[in-house]
Amino acid sequence: MRALLSRFLRTPVVKTMAFGASALMVGYALAQQMVGPQTAPHTAAQAEGQKKAGGYQPDRMKNPNLFPHAGRMTVTPPSDIPVNKIKVPPGFQVEVWAHGMPGVRMMTRGSKGTIWAGTRIIGRVYEIKDKDGVRTHRILAEKLVQPNGVAFQGGNLYVMAINRVFRYDGIEDNPNVKPVELTEAFKLPPQVHHNWKFIAFGPDSKLYVQVGSPCNICEPDSEHGQIRRYVADGSNMEVVARGVRNSVGFDFHPQTGELWFTDNGRDWQAEDGPQDELNRVSKIGQFFGFPYCHAQGIPDMDFKKQDPCKGVTLPVALMGPHAAALGMRFYTGSMFPKEYVDSIFVARRGSWNRSVQFGYDVANVRATADGKNAKVTPFMTGFLDPKENKFWGRPVDVLQMPDGSLLVSDEQNGAIYRVSYKK
Repeated sequence: MRALLSRFLRTPVVKTMAFGASALMVGYALAQQMVGPQTAPHTAAQAEGQKKAGGYQPDRMKNPNLFPHAGRMTVTPPSDIPVNKIKVPPGFQVEVWAHGMPGVRMMTRGSKGTIWAGTRIIGRVYEIKDKDGVRTHRILAEKLVQPNGVAFQGGNLYVMAINRVFRYDGIEDNPNVKPVELTEAFKLPPQVHHNWKFIAFGPDSKLYVQVGSPCNICEPDSEHGQIRRYVADGSNMEVVARGVRNSVGFDFHPQTGELWFTDNGRDWQAEDGPQDELNRVSKIGQFFGFPYCHAQGIPDMDFKKQDPCKGVTLPVALMGPHAAALGMRFYTGSMFPKEYVDSIFVARRGSWNRSVQFGYDVANVRATADGKNAKVTPFMTGFLDPKENKFWGRPVDVLQMPDGSLLVSDEQNGAIYRVSYKK
């Protein structure tokens, strides 16, 4: 299989990523094997194989028709992106800001305006430049194992894959700089399942890193199911939050500096839950319930213990059943109306573990600084046709620009949208 994969990756058709539907399915199957177990198996046979391998346990294949949606790993032309279907509140506009980046996901911005975006399945990191309103991009890194995490500080770009970490020093002034590998310093566990990283620098200048649970539902060891922070060189690791199943988005409250994060609920317990969460860390080391207690106090059906929700920090808000609430940012700009200031925009990639699809949007969450009175409202919709129960786009991350506009990445179409507001 390794030889086959190597030959496949060297072929011109893969380098151009311009192949037909049959080749796409072959490429996707090979990519699945290359990066290891995903969020869930595609068939009952795969589920059994993953159980034996220890990568997927102890899930119930109650409905074999439910399985993760295969992503589109080819370039989507702008003419094939129905941006006119996107709906936002009055006064807001949406445009395709950049395109042609299959699998684009989490984003960060450099001090001189460069945008970098990680991916999962396709294994790339993209670099996007904006000159006089014209966006161009290049592949900065490729053939990594799910390099989802990107962050920028002090002129340097940090890229984090499943088990490797790189720093690109002074990359905006020297675009061809060779990366410094920091893998040994960070000592990340190698398991793939739920370990694609989200990373961000906090107000303390430390690098915060998610290390997800290596399963749908299990009792994770001391290395998993947590959010950590490090000094930027990988030293002085601390566990900031425990009992976290799979956070792929966090940010720091603009008034308090506290960490808030999204967390994806477990699968195969019920179609309507447990719901995804939006959480607030008010003290270091708080426990958020996984695997015993979910959402607003729902005991787990597989991992039972007495008083499962005792001592658990409950969420600020519920983000919907199997919604895949991922990237989130507090809004601090001046372009949008005042009521959006200090609110949170959350990208919900969309469900697979329920018959009626849910999510596929960007939600707005308004809550007090202490996490009370939270209200969740859909903000950017239209990616899902509820009558057909089908989607065409999958928002994954949000990023505020200096002018106050909002970038939204769409993994399904390999595009980034810009949301702006005019009075």
